[in-house]
Amino acid sequence: MRITISGPPGSGTTSLARYLAGKYGLDLISAGEVFRQLAREHGMDLAGFGKFAETDPSVDRMIDARQKEIGEGAENIIVEGRLSGRMIGNADLRIWLSAPLSCRAKRIAGRDGMNEEEARVYTENRQRSEATRYRNYYGIEIDDLSAYDIVLSSETFGVNALGAIVDTAIACLARQQADAL
Repeated sequence: MRITISGPPGSGTTSLARYLAGKYGLDLISAGEVFRQLAREHGMDLAGFGKFAETDPSVDRMIDARQKEIGEGAENIIVEGRLSGRMIGNADLRIWLSAPLSCRAKRIAGRDGMNEEEARVYTENRQRSEATRYRNYYGIEIDDLSAYDIVLSSETFGVNALGAIVDTAIACLARQQADAL
């Protein structure tokens, strides 16, 4: 099974991806982790590296091409990233997580050691930067969720509840695949 998990910063995509990878024994590739690693390698914080990526399309294109290559070539994988649902053409299940900015800023503040206002401003700027890059590089409007099979609120549901919902979807897909044989 190939599963993609996407959503805005702080929506819980990495938490859900790790939960599902552990439960189902799937490999996990995270575009966000690759981006963070590249930022560290360039001696930049995420905001600065995002601005750099706006001027150098090779950063996003490299991450996205690698994610696509790995995701489409693997049999049992979860691909987590903002564009993974749009990049992995042969995904079996595409998930989008959403949560209000206030909820996501609180999570990011806790994760990255900021206060909530700093996290809110940082997150808004990051989203604008990403939306601009995705529009310019790929013609993708990130707010268009039509590519996704499931859209879930990570404010309403915690990771275990999200996992249970996705478990049901996976079971339904498995039954459909078995019936098709």
